[in-house]
Amino acid sequence: MKIHAITPTDAAPNAVERRTQKPAPLRRKRALRLGAAAFLVLLAVLTASLLEVRAGSATVVTRFGDPVRVILTPGLAWRLPAPFETPLDVDLRIHSTSSGLQDVGTRDGLRILVQAWAIWKVKSDDKDVLRFIRAVQNQPDEAARQIRTFIGSALETTTSNYALSDIVNVDSKKVRIAQLEQQLQAQLNAQLLNSYGIEIVQTGIERLTLPAVTLNATVDRMRAERETIAAERTAEGKRLAAEIHSKADRDARILEADASVKAAAITAAAQRDAAGIYGKARASDPQLYDLLRSLDTLSSIVNPSTRMVLRTDAEPFRTLVQGPAPQESKETKQP
Repeated sequence: MKIHAITPTDAAPNAVERRTQKPAPLRRKRALRLGAAAFLVLLAVLTASLLEVRAGSATVVTRFGDPVRVILTPGLAWRLPAPFETPLDVDLRIHSTSSGLQDVGTRDGLRILVQAWAIWKVKSDDKDVLRFIRAVQNQPDEAARQIRTFIGSALETTTSNYALSDIVNVDSKKVRIAQLEQQLQAQLNAQLLNSYGIEIVQTGIERLTLPAVTLNATVDRMRAERETIAAERTAEGKRLAAEIHSKADRDARILEADASVKAAAITAAAQRDAAGIYGKARASDPQLYDLLRSLDTLSSIVNPSTRMVLRTDAEPFRTLVQGPAPQESKETKQP
């Protein structure tokens, strides 16, 4: 059996070889770790540089608090990571608010209580979005409060152009609330769009009531109007009735005159015919004619309730007592 001794000079090369072989995998692991860290850092930077613009909203990119651009198209967009650039979302959806009851005056000096509503939104435009941010610091509640203030002042100036009868009236054709709402919307748009970047989509009158003094004045005015209308119609009816009566009286007088003329003509003709008949009857038999005429006279003056006391030898009763007078022959009358 042979035993070989290892001298230090023999073992040194192996140790050096082992030391030179170990750093290679360590460098690879370290390179992988550095690559992964760089990738993660790059991914984090890319993620921080992306922003999402949601539908119905706009994104304002601010650089150290100063707005630099406005993104209106929904989707993904790029920006510098914080703290260089920061996104700020602005809601572009429709909102609504109500003014509450406002005491306003009409053109005829009466007071009414009006409540109006408004539908509004931030206009989808770069300049208007920036106006909205600067005016109300992107706070919709503050914007609604400002809008209510503007509605109150706009109602005061708008309703002063209308009389109470243009707003409250039993005749729907005389009510001009639609024109009032259009004028109110135009005035609000002119004020809010230039100052706040807010667009008024629609306005309307939600509630309208009258104070006690105005209500009493309105009732008195309506009563006076009804009384005036009733008096006018009564006068018109009397005028028409007078015209009808006058026309009827005129027609009656015309008809009566025509009838009188016709009756006079008929009477004259009858009297003429009767005189002719009487003349022919008397010429044919004078005594019989006298008898019949006496009987006709009695029948015209005597009725069942008449009582008369006359001499029997008086006309026309003499004829009943003595009979007709004897006729003288023509031969005796001649000398």
